[in-house]
Amino acid sequence: MDETTLPLTELLATDLDDGFTELVRTQAGTVRAVLLRLSGSARDADDLGQETFLRAYSALRGYPPERRGQLQPRAWLLTIAANVWRNHVRTLSRRPGVADGIEVTTIEIPDGCPGPEQLALDGARRARLVAALSRLPDHHRLPVVLRHIGELSYQEVAGILDCPVGTVKAQVSRGLAALRAEPGLAADRRTHGAAEAKTTKATATAKTAQEPARTERKEATG
Repeated sequence: MDETTLPLTELLATDLDDGFTELVRTQAGTVRAVLLRLSGSARDADDLGQETFLRAYSALRGYPPERRGQLQPRAWLLTIAANVWRNHVRTLSRRPGVADGIEVTTIEIPDGCPGPEQLALDGARRARLVAALSRLPDHHRLPVVLRHIGELSYQEVAGILDCPVGTVKAQVSRGLAALRAEPGLAADRRTHGAAEAKTTKATATAKTAQEPARTERKEATG
């Protein structure tokens, strides 16, 4: 793919195989992130993501070019992913003895400047968030994840869940309220807020200390 390639939907309409390759390239990360937050398992997220794209390709092959050209790729894919996940949950519920654990060690920490201690803290916070999401009832977890991880509009989430927008807003609001009430997450917010306040104060102090030097330089050059 180069700078002159067609937009994704046009490419899907004119060349399904190339279009599907681009669809995977641009949307696989979002699909996996949503499925990871829904399932709490990296292994399940990978398996469900693969099934999502297999179903997507099968569906696209049956669509006429006009329909492929009118798709909203992210919302369409996440509709499939949500259905795949719900089928997975129903299958698990029919299997006695299946553990409903969550793989907190599979949360990725991006490379960057923080040292090992900060990375460990970030990993623990993410683990607590994923664990808290797993405790939400499905009818709250799914809309929260689609809205805030999938970054879909309320209208798009309502389309996926086949319910009114007002219902989606209420479900998301209740889900977020339940997350905020989690003791571990509340402690994280307090710690994060205190750290931000300390950083802001330190930055302001540094700027204040620099003011006399700036004034002297200005007077010297003035």
